[in-house]
Amino acid sequence: MAAIYLIRHGQASFGKADYDQLSAAGIKQSKILGEYWQSKSIPCKAYSGDLLRHGQTLEHFMESFQNKQIPVVLHSGFNEFDHVDILTCYNTRWHNFSEMSADFRKSKEPNKFFQKEFSMALNRWMSGKFNDEYQESWSQFQTRCMRALQDVIQKELAISRQKNPSNTKASKNILVFTSGGTIAAIIQSILQLNDEQVLKINQQTRNTSVSKLLFSKNNLSVDYFNNYSHLTLADKNLVTFR
Repeated sequence: MAAIYLIRHGQASFGKADYDQLSAAGIKQSKILGEYWQSKSIPCKAYSGDLLRHGQTLEHFMESFQNKQIPVVLHSGFNEFDHVDILTCYNTRWHNFSEMSADFRKSKEPNKFFQKEFSMALNRWMSGKFNDEYQESWSQFQTRCMRALQDVIQKELAISRQKNPSNTKASKNILVFTSGGTIAAIIQSILQLNDEQVLKINQQTRNTSVSKLLFSKNNLSVDYFNNYSHLTLADKNLVTFR
């Protein structure tokens, strides 16, 4: 069977006006992952969402991996859900970033306050009761993520058939640089988990963690989820959730 490695982006700029930028820690995480991959089989291809943090993670990964021959394909189907839209639909005051930041600063524990509010905002979005308010509903997001994955699988199977018509095996190792919510939605679909379980998965996914899928013409399975041993071996302080 062939393998797809779903890679969550490095730590982004949480709490900044422009979240879609890797932090200094996120850059280090991406480089460490690239160094770690030097001991693994060379990927035949890399796919990436087209958000800035996806591209930056890929860039710093490749810099440390030191292999310039891997073809890269951008695929917006692997983009994360719009957390700003979800938060502002939950609390209209948060259309203004300064208002949202001020609310967080009022709390004695801003991170815990944000996590609680964000979980409630996600629950509202995932309930399906307010779909018309969102740019993309939860069910649309789930469908988009799985459609992107199936698109990659079908393309790689087709390429393999062209190279060898008698062989239905796909390319051996494919990297996908994406986001935590996207990974959680894909894992949910494959393992047929409920929405409460997918929320827990999303909360546990570390930055630059790797989740491995196995696929063939007729099978798709999860081999492992949320492996971040490259970080714990290098510097446990670089293990981050967001």
